[in-house]
Amino acid sequence: MDDFTVTPYTVEGDVDYDRLLDQFGADRLTDEQLQNFPHPTHRLLRRRVFYAGRDVDRFTAAAARGETVSVVTGRGPSGPMHLGHVYPFYFAKYLQDELGAYVYIPLSDDEKYFSKDLTFDEIHEYTRQNVRDILAVGFDPERTRLVVDTADADVVYPVAAELAKELTPAAVEATYGTPPNVGLGFYPAVQATHLLLPQLVHGRHPTLVPIAVDQDPHVRVCRDIAAKQRHDVEKPAALLSRFLPRLGGGGGKMSTSDDAPGILLSDDRETVREKVQRHAYSGGRDDVDAHREHGGDPTVDVAYQLLAYFFEESDETLDRLAADYRSGELLSGELKAYAADRIADFLEGHQRRRPEGPIADVVEPYRLTEAERARVRPDVFGGESDRE
Repeated sequence: MDDFTVTPYTVEGDVDYDRLLDQFGADRLTDEQLQNFPHPTHRLLRRRVFYAGRDVDRFTAAAARGETVSVVTGRGPSGPMHLGHVYPFYFAKYLQDELGAYVYIPLSDDEKYFSKDLTFDEIHEYTRQNVRDILAVGFDPERTRLVVDTADADVVYPVAAELAKELTPAAVEATYGTPPNVGLGFYPAVQATHLLLPQLVHGRHPTLVPIAVDQDPHVRVCRDIAAKQRHDVEKPAALLSRFLPRLGGGGGKMSTSDDAPGILLSDDRETVREKVQRHAYSGGRDDVDAHREHGGDPTVDVAYQLLAYFFEESDETLDRLAADYRSGELLSGELKAYAADRIADFLEGHQRRRPEGPIADVVEPYRLTEAERARVRPDVFGGESDRE
């Protein structure tokens, strides 16, 4: 019996990523598949943070031929963003930079209204804050589109309505459980729209969805719908990641609602140091003498894991830190201090790039153009002459 839960709405317990692959039916990434990504291979790939997928080879083969490819990875705007939210966006930027990929970023404000005890006013304020953080990543405005469900309902809803006809209540319940309201029951059709939108705008091509593993049900449902559609679309491919560890350890994912706080993208250096020193689970010994004699375990040490996931670029440095920690030469407090500084360095760069000014001006270059909208949405009153 499973002692953990992983759904799009709940992650509990110590996650067994191998057992999840059996449950979800995804394939572990091979060394050969990783070699097909642009070089140097991104650290999220070579360190197996992204560890499994579906139809990844189709995406990389098309990219190698110089064909059109796209990436979809989104955000549910229900609060301020923390470190666990942002690394898929930096990975998407890597694919855009290396492959010229289109990047589509849906913000599911409606889904958060259906699933959280929040008003739309609260959700939209988080949406505006989240957009500034997403754009701080540095996406190319010519090849990046932000799509907000309620703001872009003229595009999203007609497609979702069409896709919803291919989705039965039984299929929704089998994948997600019984939805608490009809809005959340309809949302899988909206999510499928997000994942197919680049193809509806730019024509049939491979799309890759790099997401945390808990979001895989959305991809599975979309792939089933895409197979039934009259539109000339391919099933989206998926690249599934492990969760960025929560500071308190225990195999779950970072969250702002944990007893151990998440590290927010707005945190300053001193706040990061305080959170890491006070809350990061240590793989070290109880006292200095014991640590010097027996060493620590970097595989469970959260400060080390944060470095390994994203915040230390150099593999050589990472290996040295692990060796020094195991030998007892590097103390837990020293490892935490090093990790806190690397995270703070990253955040200071991110915060400098965070766009200022009126949000309408900030987001305008990244919105769907009228020509792009016209390719997707039906014109109810166009294409037919008036009759007397």
